[in-house]
Amino acid sequence: MRLHTTTVLGLTALAALALAGCSNDSAPVGNPTAPSSARQEGKDAAAPAPLSSATLSKRLLDESDLGDGYTRKPEAPKRHDDVTVSGCPALAKLGKRTASGSGLDFPRKAEVSFAYTGSDSSEVSEELYSDSAAKLSKGIGKVFDAMLSCPSYQVASGSTVVDIGTGEMAAPDVGDEQWSQLLTYSAGGQRSVVKQTAIRVGDVLVVVSGAPSLVDRHLKKALGKVQRVV
Repeated sequence: MRLHTTTVLGLTALAALALAGCSNDSAPVGNPTAPSSARQEGKDAAAPAPLSSATLSKRLLDESDLGDGYTRKPEAPKRHDDVTVSGCPALAKLGKRTASGSGLDFPRKAEVSFAYTGSDSSEVSEELYSDSAAKLSKGIGKVFDAMLSCPSYQVASGSTVVDIGTGEMAAPDVGDEQWSQLLTYSAGGQRSVVKQTAIRVGDVLVVVSGAPSLVDRHLKKALGKVQRVV
């Protein structure tokens, strides 16, 4: 099955695109009951002013960072008027904006998505956010906790209804705080798998989403690019 990715919160857009673009290719399914991530307590130490969106944009991955076979995708419009979540009160409480993929609620942000035409024909996306360490930790933690509080639930947009399963994954021990999860999307007998890993490095939050193998391959590159210019 071909995977399509969007922002860390883009449940409906991601699911609808993934299932619409299904083929005979399939991404490896990880263990949704893998060991819990090793989260570190955020430290609200004195920090410089948050980075601007323009500065964050310069720190995003580009084709030269990823290598051959990657093409940058145009930003997709975000719609959330007809999105509903059922079977997960904690996620529904966060609102339609969250479920539809409008991103985390931080004004300073940048994002990019790439299609990969390699052997598994998948996609990978990156988001960068900047704010105080405490606000970043609270914001991403609230969303991951809500999604992981429900092993399964449904997201509907128009006539598209997608069953979603979530499982916490072990995140790499890098940065100041780490979160990771595996999401499965299914409808009409088709299935798609996406991994999402978030790492906070000081006043920057890095989120990489997509085919599990691509997330694992490019996460350290994303972190390195952010840290090289700090």
